[in-house]
Parts: sequence; C-alpha cells; structure tokens
Amino acid sequence: MAFRALRVLQPKQIFRQAKSFTPSNSVNVPKGYLSVYVGESQKKRFLVLISFLNQPSFQDLLRISEEEFGFEHPTGGLIIPCSEAFFVNLISKLIR
Repeated sequence: MAFRALRVLQPKQIFRQAKSFTPSNSVNVPKGYLSVYVGESQKKRFLVLISFLNQPSFQDLLRISEEEFGFEHPTGGLIIPCSEAFFVNLISKLIR
C-alpha cells in the first residue's frame, strides 16, 4: 500500500498560482481547484482547493452567492460577493 505525500500550500502560493491565469485561458484550472471571482466592485479571480467546499464557512459564502445571483452569474464563473480582504482572511484560516 503506497501513500502519496500531500504538499501543503501557503495562502500566498495559492493566490500567486491564481494570478498566473488570465481570462483567455480560464479553462485551465488545475485538478483539485475551483475558480471563483471575488470582490465588491472589481472582481478578481482566485483558485481555491476543492476540499474547501466541505468547510462550513466556505459553504456560507456559497449560500450568499446563491441568494444574490442564483445560478446565473454575469461573468460565467462563480462569484463570491464579499471583499477581497475578507476572502483572503477566510481562506488563510481554512489552510491552517
């Protein structure tokens, strides 16, 4: 029986990786990640681990998104309606 060691990414590594993607290649989301758009006025794209979908705090953000946008997001991607600072803080806590 073999086990694969998982590498823990720091918040800056995850967000740095997200910044390397542009809208022209937005289809290229690495396996195990989800692309979301965050921000109040200007939306910024982030890649988050799919495992965060199990976290209650992230599920709360998804419920808020559903209440505000339903399933019709204007950008074609999932929009999280909160400030970037709040989102980065939440993701940082989920990584620990």
